[in-house]
Amino acid sequence: MAMNEKDLAPPAEPASAIRPGLMSRHHLEDLGVRAASGLVLVATAVGSLFAGGWLFVLYWLIAALAVHWEWQRLIGAPLPWLRFFSGGFALCAAAVLYRLGLTELAFAMIPLAAAFAAWAGGSGFLLWSGFGLFYAGGLLLATLSLRHAPFFGVCAIGWLFAVVWGTDVCAYFGGRLIGGPKLAPRISPGKTWSGFLVGVVFGAAFGAFVAHVWPNVQAPLAPVFLLGLAAGAVAQGGDLFESWVKRRYGVKDSSRLIPGHGGVMDRLDGFIAAAIFAALFGMARGLPSAAAGLLYWQ
Repeated sequence: MAMNEKDLAPPAEPASAIRPGLMSRHHLEDLGVRAASGLVLVATAVGSLFAGGWLFVLYWLIAALAVHWEWQRLIGAPLPWLRFFSGGFALCAAAVLYRLGLTELAFAMIPLAAAFAAWAGGSGFLLWSGFGLFYAGGLLLATLSLRHAPFFGVCAIGWLFAVVWGTDVCAYFGGRLIGGPKLAPRISPGKTWSGFLVGVVFGAAFGAFVAHVWPNVQAPLAPVFLLGLAAGAVAQGGDLFESWVKRRYGVKDSSRLIPGHGGVMDRLDGFIAAAIFAALFGMARGLPSAAAGLLYWQ
């Protein structure tokens, strides 16, 4: 949902022509469309967060269904509609079950659907077809797990938004202004080590600030900042992973669902990875909720 460095780089310019601080006319014209779409996505995501309840579930279910559709379409395996509708049914069932408090059944839906998708994908697509359900299901269940906590839930998602969006935006501008060695030139030629470091540090700082000033939560700065560093790095890794998948299948965007941005996967690649990481980390601490595991350090 936030701006990503790899997609905002001007496609018509050769890599040798890109210098720190340079923004082409094409880039500036395209930036307006991207910024407008990005603001709409941010506003709706924040609105669903504070609304909570079924509206929050519906928002992230739609996002997960879009990711599932784009993934199954992208890999080009056989029986795409069978894989999409069976997996979509599983995602819908998982969302409803989780909201009704049947969390174990909700989590069980994803591996069952992944196994069916792997079978439907056939030889040569077993891993890719099945993994798409874990990718989309991970987004859905991670966000629901974090938001579900009655006390820490809203702040936990707010912290995650601040870390991921801050990392994406600051990595883009840091890389453009500073330049330097490429992070992974064979996967995402626009990414630099300077952008990665600037993005991760500033994203962690934004997240720590949000959690620290959040009313009644006031999480301590140091541990939440360190956790934000890890989450920001994971988000950048998720961005690179999706770029690698698209490069493997020879496509630029996962779809054209979002004007100026490409697909939902293109906007949520880093968020998916960071959300899954945050939910697993929070659960691993053994506190009453995954959100408490992120923010409670007394």
